[in-house]
Amino acid sequence: MLGEYRITGRSAAEIAAAVERAVGAGELRPGQPLPPMRELAAQLGVNPNTVAAAYRTLRERGVIETAGRRGSRVRSKPATTGREELRVQVPPGGRDLSTGNPDPALLPRLAPALAAAAGEGDRRPVLYGDDPVDADLARLARAELDADGVPAGPLTVTSGSLDAIERVLAAHLRPGDTVAVEDPGWGSALDLVPALGLRLAPVGVDDDGPRADDLRRALESGARALIVTDRAQNPTGASVAATRARALRAVLRDHPETLLIEDDHGHGIVDLPLHPLAGVTRHWAFVRSAAKAYGPDLRLAVLAGDPVTMDRVRGRQRLGPGWVSLLLQRAVVHLWTDGAVDRPAVARSYGERRDALVDALAERGVTAHGRSGMNVWVPVPDETGAVARLVQGGWAVAPGARFRLASPPGIRITVSTLTREDVIPLADAVAAAVRPSPARVYG
Repeated sequence: MLGEYRITGRSAAEIAAAVERAVGAGELRPGQPLPPMRELAAQLGVNPNTVAAAYRTLRERGVIETAGRRGSRVRSKPATTGREELRVQVPPGGRDLSTGNPDPALLPRLAPALAAAAGEGDRRPVLYGDDPVDADLARLARAELDADGVPAGPLTVTSGSLDAIERVLAAHLRPGDTVAVEDPGWGSALDLVPALGLRLAPVGVDDDGPRADDLRRALESGARALIVTDRAQNPTGASVAATRARALRAVLRDHPETLLIEDDHGHGIVDLPLHPLAGVTRHWAFVRSAAKAYGPDLRLAVLAGDPVTMDRVRGRQRLGPGWVSLLLQRAVVHLWTDGAVDRPAVARSYGERRDALVDALAERGVTAHGRSGMNVWVPVPDETGAVARLVQGGWAVAPGARFRLASPPGIRITVSTLTREDVIPLADAVAAAVRPSPARVYG
């Protein structure tokens, strides 16, 4: 019994539902501890495994959190606020390295491309019933996908990567299904999955991508889908290497009904080759966003997939927004064809900043990871303490809790706006904040 509220239920689903109702009604308050599993099992006259399953469901849905030996408690913020709300306050005069944003100086100006797209006088206005995908965008996107070894398949356009992932999951899965996800992984995806009523199955990550043995365990335990980031993985910077891709394909071949979703948001900002997994399973989707290389405000991603998946996504899209603005699609075509972004130069710039920080931390005995993209992941023994000490020193970084399920603590540092002059003082501050640094890899 907690205050005036008594948890009820005989099954895991009933217990979880009772707790969630109480949280929604305010009968269980943010931060309020829940009974130990054995204690609650005794009160309800059920097996402790039943309570454990209920608590696991509540964690996956973002209703409660577990703090080691201190037990489980209601999350301090509602699940609807999401992991992105786990931010730190940037100190006055401090540097914000927590956002995950690209360097504004490396993004192209959008106004000329939008003006060019709007000023194409030979085009009639877009009307209901028109093709939702610009022909030039489809042709250019398909040529790049072909060059990277992504299988042939229909294309559509979505409002960014997360929109694409949500639509693909909804096209195939039902509430209660399990999705294998990278751990640590993209916080928005970790919020999205339980928001759809789906369960999360963590798959450990190292510098070469998701671990094949972890994926096999997740699929053998019943996971029906996998979300994998090919390059510039958020938050670790992992990139799926050729040997890892072969191992992951071998696992997926043993589970051909797995829904595979690949996120290649790093396209255009990385100089490592793509090793796609698409085509190994019956149903697959491959998404490329324009956000990192051309600007988050474009809200545009190209989605390719098998015919069944794409037909379902397009059908559901027609019942919602209908299509992504053809004006935006044509603007992206102008950006691509005019060479508005020097992709090798952008990749080199982010790589130099990552490497400089990782090397400086290594010189100070601090393990850090950042194989691609714009982030560096630093394992730490005390996440809260490390973040707080860095804030006191004038550096705001992202707490690892935004990205973790079962993996050890860490912090994410976005290097997008780092200068050469920043590297040494930042490395000194991180070294002081995280010592003693764990020697083991994350995950």
